[in-house]
Amino acid sequence: MKRQIKAVYPGSFDPITNGHIYIAERAAALFDELVVSVLLNPQKQATFSIEDRRAMAREALSHLPNVKVNSFTGLLVDFLRREHSRIIIRGLRALSDFEYEFQLALMNRQLAPDIETLFIVTDAKYSYLSSRAVKEIFHFGGPVQDMVPPGVYRRLRERFARRSITS
Repeated sequence: MKRQIKAVYPGSFDPITNGHIYIAERAAALFDELVVSVLLNPQKQATFSIEDRRAMAREALSHLPNVKVNSFTGLLVDFLRREHSRIIIRGLRALSDFEYEFQLALMNRQLAPDIETLFIVTDAKYSYLSSRAVKEIFHFGGPVQDMVPPGVYRRLRERFARRSITS
């Protein structure tokens, strides 16, 4: 019986961008199963609820049959153990990402030496893209349609329209 290899791609995904999707597509092609896990970090103020972020990710990744989306809180290494995975996927855009991600990978290795972090370099056309930049550009009226999937764009319009009505 062939052993199934599962990888976990964690992130805030607030919201998921085309850059995230690119990394997920590359990882899904390498592993039998990819778990895209939306982090619930009580110390961060997210724009979208955990339910919205999971829904956006599910919709955006529905074309990948070996990808499932869920969420977690707490230590990533504990989540990987619950998922029976030993592989963390992280995307890299620039050298500044590498420094931060390298530190996280070393910390995770200290906590769980059997878990590996694999880095996937994004396509150059997404090297500038981040969830924070998308939200900021959108907030100030800039075009983000080519940066996020249609479902995310729709939710951005809904979320920021609600904010302007209540402000």
